[in-house]
Amino acid sequence: MSDQRNVETSWRRLTNWLKANAPVSYASVLRPASEQAVEAADAQLRQHLDFGLPAELGDLWRLCGGVEHQYIEANEDEGEIGSGAFLPGGILLAPADALRARLPETGRGDGWGAAVVPWLTGDEAGPESGHYVGADGVGRWSLPDNLACDTPDYPSIAAYLDAVHRTLTQGPADAMGSDVPGLVWGCLIWDDPEAPLLDDALEHWRPVH
Repeated sequence: MSDQRNVETSWRRLTNWLKANAPVSYASVLRPASEQAVEAADAQLRQHLDFGLPAELGDLWRLCGGVEHQYIEANEDEGEIGSGAFLPGGILLAPADALRARLPETGRGDGWGAAVVPWLTGDEAGPESGHYVGADGVGRWSLPDNLACDTPDYPSIAAYLDAVHRTLTQGPADAMGSDVPGLVWGCLIWDDPEAPLLDDALEHWRPVH
C-alpha cells in the first residue's frame, strides 16, 4: 500500500468516526486544499529552506485543507470548545498557516534544526507549539526551546492518525499521553480527567470510554 493510500485510509477511518459520533467536529473539516496551494507550499519551502513539502502532508491537505470551528450556542458564553480541535495535537493547520509558522522572517536564518513542517497546533493564536512532520516521522515542537525535532513519536502521519483511531475505538489504554477523548456538544475534545483544562464545559464533557 502506498504512503498516499495509507494517509487516505487513516483519514477516512477517523472522519467516519467523527461523522457517526461527533457531527459538529465532522462539520469543521474543510474541503481539500487546492493543488495550487499544495504546490505553492512546496515551492516556498524549496525556495527558502532548500527542502520540499513532506509527501504525507501534501497527501493530507489534498483530503482536508484545514478546519473551521463551528458555532455552538451552548458554548457561546464560555468559548472553551473549538469544534475543529478533534485531534489530541490540536487543529490541522492549513497550508498558508503551516508555512507562516515555519518560514524564517525576512533577513533571518532558519531557527529550526531539521527539515520539518508544523501541521498540528493547540495554540491557534501563535502558533508557538504543536506537532511537526518530516522524513523521520511526527513529533512535537515548541518555540523557542524544542526546534531540534529529533525525537519523533510516530513514524508517519498515517501512524499518528491510526493511533488516534485506536484510542477512540479501543479505549484509553492506547491514549495519547494523559489526555483521553471525550464528547461535548457534538464535538470530540481531548482532556486529562485528572487535571482537566476544561472549565465550565467540563460538566458536559463525557469520556468516549
